[in-house]
Order: sequence, then C-alpha cells, then structure tokens
Amino acid sequence: MPSPSGVELAGLFGLLVAVPAVALLGNSGRRHTGAARRAHLILAAGGAVATAAALAGVASVLITTAQPPRISLGTAVAVGTAIGVLTLLIGTAVLPGAAETPGVAVRRLLDGLVVAAAIWFVGWVLLVEPTRVLGDATPMACLSVVVPAGLAVTSLGLTIVLAMHAHRPRLITVRVAGGVTLVAFAAVAIASGICQDQDGVVLTGALLLPTGLFVIARAVEVADRPVEVVGDVTERSNPAFAVVPIVAGVSALGYHLARDGALDLYGYLGISVVGLALVGRQWLALRDVRHYTLEVRQSEAHFRELAHTDPLTGLANRRGLREALAGVDEAQVLVGIDLDGFKTVNDMRGHDVGDAVLVEVGERLRRNLLDGDVAARLGGDEFAVLMRGTADEAMLTAHRLLAVLCEPYEVDGGSVFLSASLGVADTGELIRDADLALRYAKQRGKNRVERYQARYDELLRRRGTLESELRHAIDRDQLRLVFQPVVALPSMRPVGAEALLRWHHPTLGAVRPDEFIPVAEESGLINRIGAWVLEQAVIQLADWLSKGHDVWVSVNLSPKELHAVDYAGQVADVLAEHGVPAQRLVLEVTEHAVATDMEELISRLAELRATGVRIALDDFGAGYSSLGQLRTLPVDILKIDHALVAEPESRTGTAAPLVDVVVRIGHRLGLEVLAEGIGTPSQRAVVEEAGCRLGQGSLFGWGVPAEHLEAQLQTLRTGTRALPAPPKPAPPKDQPARSQVVALGPGMRQLRAVLPTDPSFGARTGEPSE
Repeated sequence: MPSPSGVELAGLFGLLVAVPAVALLGNSGRRHTGAARRAHLILAAGGAVATAAALAGVASVLITTAQPPRISLGTAVAVGTAIGVLTLLIGTAVLPGAAETPGVAVRRLLDGLVVAAAIWFVGWVLLVEPTRVLGDATPMACLSVVVPAGLAVTSLGLTIVLAMHAHRPRLITVRVAGGVTLVAFAAVAIASGICQDQDGVVLTGALLLPTGLFVIARAVEVADRPVEVVGDVTERSNPAFAVVPIVAGVSALGYHLARDGALDLYGYLGISVVGLALVGRQWLALRDVRHYTLEVRQSEAHFRELAHTDPLTGLANRRGLREALAGVDEAQVLVGIDLDGFKTVNDMRGHDVGDAVLVEVGERLRRNLLDGDVAARLGGDEFAVLMRGTADEAMLTAHRLLAVLCEPYEVDGGSVFLSASLGVADTGELIRDADLALRYAKQRGKNRVERYQARYDELLRRRGTLESELRHAIDRDQLRLVFQPVVALPSMRPVGAEALLRWHHPTLGAVRPDEFIPVAEESGLINRIGAWVLEQAVIQLADWLSKGHDVWVSVNLSPKELHAVDYAGQVADVLAEHGVPAQRLVLEVTEHAVATDMEELISRLAELRATGVRIALDDFGAGYSSLGQLRTLPVDILKIDHALVAEPESRTGTAAPLVDVVVRIGHRLGLEVLAEGIGTPSQRAVVEEAGCRLGQGSLFGWGVPAEHLEAQLQTLRTGTRALPAPPKPAPPKDQPARSQVVALGPGMRQLRAVLPTDPSFGARTGEPSE
C-alpha cells in the first residue's frame, strides 16, 4: 500500500473539520422551533451525508491500491455527496423566508433549474468539440461527476433565484444557498479528483466543503427571524428573470452550431431541462394564480357579507336592510324596534352583559319571524324587521314581538328586565317613517307599539325645538317648581309636598312635563335640570322649616340621575349647604327603574339612604317590581299608583281590593303607604277604608306655587283646620286590621297595625300618636 501524500492527508484533515459544522447545524435545529427547526435539521442531515461520503471517499483513496482512473470509487463518492447536496437544497428551499408555501418552494427549485440548465448548456458548449475553448486544458470526462455537477449548477441557480425573489431580509437565505453551492462544488471537486487522481482538486474540494457548511451553520442561527412578505402572487410568479439565462443558452447554441458543432446527449439534456423546468414552473404559477383568484373572490364575498351583516348578532345591518328594501317589489311593512333603558344595562352591568342581551334579542327576532322576513340591527340597541303583508298584520306581529322582547334576559347569572318601543310604517319612506313612529312611542311612555301617522313629522320638529329651547331654559329663568300637598287622612292636614317641575316658554307656552322630561332624558339634559330641581326644592324646604312649618318635600329622581357618579354625595352637599335635616327630603324613584339591575339599584339606593334621606317607590302597581324585590329594596314609602286608586270606579264600582292588598303589604313590611291620584270623595273613602293614612291628588289640591302652599300651612299654624270626614260607626269585630301613623321624630312617621279590638282602632283623627 503506497504511503499517503501530504496533500491527501491535508484533504482528510480538512474534511474532519466539517464534522463540527454538522454538529452546529444539528444543535441549531434542536434550539429552534417550527419551520426553522425542520429546515435546520434537514440541512444538518444533508451536511452529514455529504461529509460522510467525502470522508469515505478520501479515506478509501488512502488505503486503496487501485490505479487511476478510479471510476467506481468516484461514482460512489459522487452519488453519496449528490444525495447530501440534494438534501441541502431541500432544506434551503423550506427555510423561513425562502418560500411561504411548499408550492412556492418547488417553484423556486424549478426556477433554479432553469438558470442551472442555461449555465450547464453554456458550459457544455465551452467543453465539447468544436467549440472547446480550453483546448488541451479541458479536464478528462468522468461520467460519475455529471450528477454532482448538475446539482452544483442547480445550487448556483437557486442562489441566484433566492437573491432576486426571497423575502426580506434576503441576505440570510442567500448566505445559506451560497453555502450549499460551495458544498455542491466541493462534491464535484472531490468526486472528480478521486476519479482522475488529482490530489490538488481533492484538497480544494476538501477545503470548500467545511467552508460551505460553516457558512450554512452561521447563517441558520438567525435564519428564522421575521421576514417581510412583499408583492402578490402574480408578482412572485413572474418568470422574467429567465430571459437572461435563455438568451445566454440560445447564444451559446448558435455559436456552437456556427462552428459546425452537433448536439450530443449532454446538449439535449440541457435543452430538455430548460423546457421541462419552464413548463413545470409555469404550470405551478398558473395554479397559484387560480388559487389566489379563488381566495380573492372568497374574500370579496366574505367582506361583502360583512358589509351587509351585523357582526355581533348575525342579523342584517342598515346597509343590508336597505338592500332588502330595494330588492322586493311586493308590499312591505317595516317595524322599528328600540330597547328601553338599554344604556343603563351597559352602564350598570358592563358591555359584555349588554352584548349578550343584544345577541339574545337577535335570536328572539329570528325565532318569531316568517320565511322571507328580514331582521336587522341598525346600531346600538336599535333593530328593525322588514316583512311582507298589510299594516294590520304588521301591528299584530309588532305586539307579539313586544311581548317576546319584554321577557327577562338571563345573562351572566342574573336577570335583566327590559321593555321595548316599536314603530310601524307601511307607506312612504319606510326607514324614516318607522323611526318617527318609534320616537313617538318612546315619547308616549315607551313599552308600546305605534303606527306612523303624518302628524309625526310635526311632532318631530317640535321635539327638535323643545330640545334646543330646553338647553337654555334654566339660564333664561323659564323653569319653576310647584308643590302638590301630601295630606294625612282622614284630617286632610298637609304634612308634606311633592315638588313638580313646570316649564313656561314665552312662545311655546306651557310645555307639559310628560313632553319635555323624555326630551331631557334622551338629550342628556336631565342631570343638569335634576340638580336645579333638587337645589330649588331644598331651598324652599329650608325656608318653610325656618318659619316653623312641620313638612317634608319629595323630589322625583330620574334613573339617569340615580346612576350618576356620586349622586348621593351631591344630595348630601345640597342638604348641608342649606342646613336641611336629611330626613325631611324624600327622593322618589319610579317602579320602572326596578326593571334594570336589582343589585345595582339596591346599592345606589342604599348610598342615598346612608345620607339620611328617605326613599319612596313611586307608581307601585304599574311596573315590574315583585314582592320579593319589594322586600329587598331599601325604600321607606310606598306610593300606590293612581290606576289602582281609580280601579273600582272604572271597573267594578266597589271597593278596590288591590288598594287594600297593597296597603296591607306595605304595613307588614314596615313602610309608609301613600295613595296618589285621589280625585273624588269616593276614592278617598276607599283609600281610608283600606287603612292608608297618607294621600295625594286633585281632591286635596293641584300643584301650586310655594307661596300658596305656604298660606295653607300658615292657616294650620293659626288654628284653622280643614273639616274632618264624617264620623263612621265602630267596625265589627271581624273587620281587618288598620294602620296608625306613629311619630318617630320631626318629619318622620311610621305606621303600625291596629287590630279591631284595640281601643284606638275607632280613633280616625288621622293625628299621629305620640
């Protein structure tokens, strides 16, 4: 066995240096994740195969006795290193930033083949007769080198393609491809050197291979950094880069044929690869374009649907409703829907609960519509239903929807109570007319259905005028308070008064509260007006108390005021500023406020009660509160709704059973009970018979200026009393228990139950017992 030369030993040592580079690639693959990990491990595998094949080949040369040319050994080394280079090419193609999809990666490889085939063809022209440019210096042909040589030019072509088309930052990907190209040419050099017994060529390859692997290993450490995808699929599919290689190949072929050359197997191979690669990559490009076009169409359809659909409820939006209106020629009716008090739900329970309520509203609308009807959410808590049919049919549907929408909403472990206002339009501009009818329904007290009428246009203009003028009513001194007395029964002695707001405009005249109060609430003016009313009422109360009158004053409280930030603190400040005892002020909250959030309402009322003021639940019997809620509400006074007081005359003509029931309930709960809306002596008698000791209504006086009520109070102080009711015979033993007013302190009274057997049962003076 011949002794190895120094060049051969140097080549073996150079190849051993490639082993750490392979280890670096493997370690990088273990440290990274996702696509980068896969690509790095493929690169490590390709480097390992190429290194192992090269080491085996050089080691075999050192120990073999075979004489050159060593075609079998060179072929084995060429096949082994070619497998490694091919694996490296695959790893390069799937690197993050080289291609966004596997299809694009294949197209990159085909692009590289186009460039490689052109280079191959030019090289073939330079190496074969009669255009043999290098002449006698042309290396000996070795068939085993063909495969690694083809991969080498493919690597070079891929590097060129990535330099033009890889995503930014391109330098990292191009460095990896350049390192693979060095390894590919090293494989050619080693296989060719072994085949032709050229130690210098083997050494060159042995040095190039570790160099290329170290270039790859250094580049892949940062190859998974974020890349920027630029351009669309049509730009990335542009084959214009292939023009230069094809021109070069055609020019070389022309030169070769001009020198009387002929096409051999290698020439046909080059031409075939160029043609097949171009056809294949164009087929892939067209497939990508078709796929891209399909995605664009689907995206357009999706966004077109989004443009006509409400994303929260899945119903049509305003644009979708208009499209539905324009697309049907049949008679159509539009029902506008607005949830009453929904803003309070958002403020008290949060927008997540509010969204859940809106989703449930959408579901209820879907379940209660016929095929062909269109339900839409126009924004916020506004909905609409477009249906085919007559106005009468639409009114029936609207009332059915009103009943459905008023059912409790079970969300987030609790119940939310809402009502709704609906407007129906069947002619003219449906959206506008339905909106006008809807606004009119809200102005008339909400929780109702209204059908559009032409006079609503005038009402809408008046509402705009009212809102504009109301903004300046306080500054222009147009607002004033009147006071309606609250009397003790049966003596009819005034013990308190309810402050009522009045607005007299110089041109509009007297504007009714039920007309301008909803305007104030919807326009956001209610907080400022409410603060003015509270202060004026407290000022008047302070004046009466300073003159020795034993009265209290009640002020109506809007739900929006109740939920204002630190409203309890504002009340306490006003009372302290004017020196009024807190128990002399009563704040009235309507029963409709109970329809929102009980927990939050109880918390707000408890804050007010902590200041010392008393709370009255107004309009009891006309709203949503239940007995269970009444037990938990922090209220002191129960005001019976006037509808219950008037009920016996309007329906049965006998004593009102509901008044008696409400009075009994209030007394059992330790509440004062006040019957409002007493307008006739018979109503007064019914209320007294039920045991109610406080009354209010036109029978005892309308709202009057403060000085008029003060005159009545002054009359009482000087000894003149209103005539008491005629005495009644003693009650039978089985008569129900009555209530008696018990004075707890200045301005504070409580009721206690008195049985028929009690000596004080027959005393109907109405005076509080001390």
